[in-house]
Amino acid sequence: MKQLPFELDSDPVDQPAIGLIVLRSDETLEHELKQWLPSHYRLFHTRIANDQSINETSLKAMQAELPATAAMLPSNTQFRVIAYGCTSASTVIGEQTVERAVQSVHPNALVTNPLSAIVANLRYLSVRRIALLTPYVPDVCAALIKQLEALDFEISASASFHEPMDHRVARISQSSLKRAFQELASDTRAEAVIASCTNLRTYNLITSTSNLYRCPVISSNSALAWHIRSLLQDPE
Repeated sequence: MKQLPFELDSDPVDQPAIGLIVLRSDETLEHELKQWLPSHYRLFHTRIANDQSINETSLKAMQAELPATAAMLPSNTQFRVIAYGCTSASTVIGEQTVERAVQSVHPNALVTNPLSAIVANLRYLSVRRIALLTPYVPDVCAALIKQLEALDFEISASASFHEPMDHRVARISQSSLKRAFQELASDTRAEAVIASCTNLRTYNLITSTSNLYRCPVISSNSALAWHIRSLLQDPE
């Protein structure tokens, strides 16, 4: 067989490579980020093992798996940003610990997660008082509230569906989310409403709900998309 000559292209600068570490149980993050991010971004996904039952122990267990999971992303791709897609685990494990674990494999990539993204988005909007929606059990919700308060945010209202199983979170209906947003937005002290969890299906609700209640409504996924663009210095 004749050997043909060929040339190699360099990594396309105008098509930034974004790595996503997605929970095995997550059914929402990839689909929503593709809709929020520009089409010329190149998205590379890898899955991290997690227990369907979401609690502090199962969330903490992902810490040990992060380096090996990050290593499943293509090693010769020049990733600009790598996002770890779990708000609650980023809270329990720690944002800096997540960053170190990912950068132990991809040292040149910027690292984000939904908690860091939400905080950055709120600070960009100069918002301090928030109404918080989470799907999970009280212990997990309490850890997130404690962390946000430690970062100088005031939780003026909070609510949860108290659902321990992640596959059921992905099935929470749009009507249930609308009712939850309505209840939280009724707190007139809140400057923004936050929906925490990458498995909540919020893409079709963010803009309409923000307009309806005349305040920012931010989800883990919308914040993550915003923060990825912000880290790339790519304004909308």
